[in-house]
Amino acid sequence: MPVYKAKNGTWYVMVRFTDWTGAKKQKCQRGFETKREAQEWEAQFKLQKRADIDMTLESFYKLYAEDLKPRIKENTWLTKESIFQSKILPYLGKRKLSEITTKDIVDWQNTVMKLPGINGKSLSPTYMKTIHAELSALFNHAIRFYDLGVNPASRAGTIGMEESKEMKFWTKEEYMKFADVMMDRPILYYAFEVLYWTGIREGELFALTPEDFDFENKTLRINKSYQRLKGKDVITCPKTPNSVRTIAIPDFLCEEIKECLNYCYYDIRPTDRIFPLSKHILCRAMESGSKEAGVQRIRVHDLRHSHVSLLINNGFSALEIGKRVGHSGEKITYRYAHLFKNKQKEMAEFLEKERGEIEGGQNNVT
Repeated sequence: MPVYKAKNGTWYVMVRFTDWTGAKKQKCQRGFETKREAQEWEAQFKLQKRADIDMTLESFYKLYAEDLKPRIKENTWLTKESIFQSKILPYLGKRKLSEITTKDIVDWQNTVMKLPGINGKSLSPTYMKTIHAELSALFNHAIRFYDLGVNPASRAGTIGMEESKEMKFWTKEEYMKFADVMMDRPILYYAFEVLYWTGIREGELFALTPEDFDFENKTLRINKSYQRLKGKDVITCPKTPNSVRTIAIPDFLCEEIKECLNYCYYDIRPTDRIFPLSKHILCRAMESGSKEAGVQRIRVHDLRHSHVSLLINNGFSALEIGKRVGHSGEKITYRYAHLFKNKQKEMAEFLEKERGEIEGGQNNVT
């Protein structure tokens, strides 16, 4: 048995295995307080390498992480990891993957529904649904790639529900009042101008560089997004494939961005970020600016809703708007259906006219 006691009194494991390429390898794991802990780690490691579903959920989670983490954005993985570490592994981690039953999942769900949130209240229905979805996704992965028979989380049914968030937006008049009071804070003024008149996301705004603007053709290229992860500035690909796009921008916005580059920066390079701001700074500015302008308080993201609302009210189609803001036309129709003009009465009047013309034509036949 490759379990040994170190000079400092702890235990360590030396285990040999064959990796997926057929190469022979050896792994050493140190720091176990007891021989039993070392032996348990060795047993789980061997199950992992054989992809044996008799391993614990905690052990399988490590395989799941190895499979999934390279394929998704870092911030997406960090969200998943946080949910597993705090809401799943402490309760189901020591159970064998193959032995977790639907009743076990129901018991776990009942526990999750009683957990307190950050504010001391119960977890939101949307968050509970997300927690369950993450566990179900792990079981689906085990079924697809590791021959697990059933998904007990799917059989148990979900918990929570998707909450419909109130969608607020500014009219053009409200935005102009807000913009007026922001003019004495140039960099923030220009940032809000871009957000309102283009409808791009905050992360896309923070990632913009001078070379993204083509002033001759009056276009803006969106091909990256900014995030702050673990205390570091990270530039990633946009949220979805549809988010990579080039949009037309109005003349006045071209001139304002030129002003921003000329007057707000001494020597900015083509690849430097134009708006080295943060969500917190924008939120504070929105709060104070809304109060000073005497307009309703909305979120920074609601400027995107405001842009879409402005385009809908001026007759642009869901498909055209979707291409501009990086959504599918179907998603625009679904999310903003209440803003599109109800054409039902016009449809009925059109059909009445069509039927009348047919009957009129028949009466004229001799």
